Amino acid sequence: MSQKQQDSKGQTISPSLPDGVKNYLIDIDGTITDDVPNEEPERMATCEPFPDALKTVNKWYNEGHQICFFTSRVQEHRKVTEDWLNKHGFKYHSLLMGKPRGGNYHWIDNHIVKATRYKGQFTDLVDKKETIQVFKE
Repeated sequence: MSQKQQDSKGQTISPSLPDGVKNYLIDIDGTITDDVPNEEPERMATCEPFPDALKTVNKWYNEGHQICFFTSRVQEHRKVTEDWLNKHGFKYHSLLMGKPRGGNYHWIDNHIVKATRYKGQFTDLVDKKETIQVFKE
């Protein structure tokens, strides 16, 4: 990735991605595999990945994009989740646990954020114009 940068006070700042590199935050349950709730952790080890998700995620990784799985699974399910991702050959850089459950996300950031809703097919992304909410000027 990129080298460590420092601000004017010598403090390390978050690295920037090179031009053209995307930082994918990808859900697990219901997106790359069956929707397995935290209340049924025994299913986490035995569910199968969606083949199109495995192929596409690994393609993005191989192209140099950053892959972070961001899941509602709780911290106590980290090992079974990591084992499952590795068993099935998912390539990734990081795994964030404890995403709030529910589907009404509104991400506010000082950087441009793009979101894509998974609707049953995991493929390359295409450009499409949509209406979005922005802050009033």
